[in-house]
Amino acid sequence: MNKAWHITLRILGVIGFIIFANLCGSAVYWIASQLFQSMETPPSEYIRWLITSIGGFLLFAAITIAYGLIMRPRQMDFFQILIDAVRQIARGDFNVKLTIKRDDNFGKLIDSINHMAVQLNQMEQMRQEFISNVSHEIQSPLTSIAGFARVLQEGEPTLEERMHYLSIIETESKRLSKLSENLLKLTSLESDQHPFEPKRYRLDKQLRNLILACEPQWSGKSIEMEASLAEMHIEADEDMMSQVWVNLLNNSIKFTTDGGTIRVDLQRRDRQAVIRIADTGIGMSAEDCEHVFERFFKVDKSRNRELGGSGLGLSIVKKIIDLHKGAVSVQSKPGEGTIFTVVLPVEP
Repeated sequence: MNKAWHITLRILGVIGFIIFANLCGSAVYWIASQLFQSMETPPSEYIRWLITSIGGFLLFAAITIAYGLIMRPRQMDFFQILIDAVRQIARGDFNVKLTIKRDDNFGKLIDSINHMAVQLNQMEQMRQEFISNVSHEIQSPLTSIAGFARVLQEGEPTLEERMHYLSIIETESKRLSKLSENLLKLTSLESDQHPFEPKRYRLDKQLRNLILACEPQWSGKSIEMEASLAEMHIEADEDMMSQVWVNLLNNSIKFTTDGGTIRVDLQRRDRQAVIRIADTGIGMSAEDCEHVFERFFKVDKSRNRELGGSGLGLSIVKKIIDLHKGAVSVQSKPGEGTIFTVVLPVEP
């Protein structure tokens, strides 16, 4: 459609050029005829044709030059607006909105500049939010470590108090280390250099082994763990997928109260492996479900801080599943538990 429209415009342009040239020639011919009639001895037909041709060309050139001189300042103003907008974006100011309306290729250029400014502005906001979140997550444990270290230095705590303060310092140090590890992992996953080594393996065996590996955590809270795992092979990066299942299992264990239940199901649906990890934990609202895979998002910041979460685990899950051309979703209601569903392609 666009190509046909461009061809039509070119044809109309050629026709307009021919008409305009003929009008210039006709105007000169009429003026020359009036002059020749007033002359006692009119020139020959060749001289008339020569005068009309040269006069028509000169009139056409004069009108074209005059039009160019009139329109050039406007064109220069237009180009200067585009240059200023690009320079503003280059300086890091992305609040650019060009309101010039054009239906030609320059109109597409204007739309592209506006779209680029919007996208860069969104990226800048995400960058600032990311830096703010990282600073906040780092500052909190550092404040605790510095505070309790000062108490140990300046005060005279008992042995029991000293061990308690040292335990807090160790816990906060581990949280800092885990935050750093997750940040590096997420950054690596988002780069093109992260090793991705898919291979064929038994998904049901992997899930079963990881459930057993987490037994100290769920048995310590008297959680009933149920599993229904159909035998299934997939082709994926086994180490990456282990991170997915460990993060999801730990998340369910973390937010399931003592005596609750966690159920892990694996079944085949056409050419897809469907994994559901359902718990009877505290749950979350529909609004929280929309943001749960975002970096640093926490449903309950105070509770999550007590449990040592950084808000990066589910972001890592989402990134790994995306790399495997799969999908992950969540269903939850406050007080009714949470269900994470992962869908992965399997070999035919």
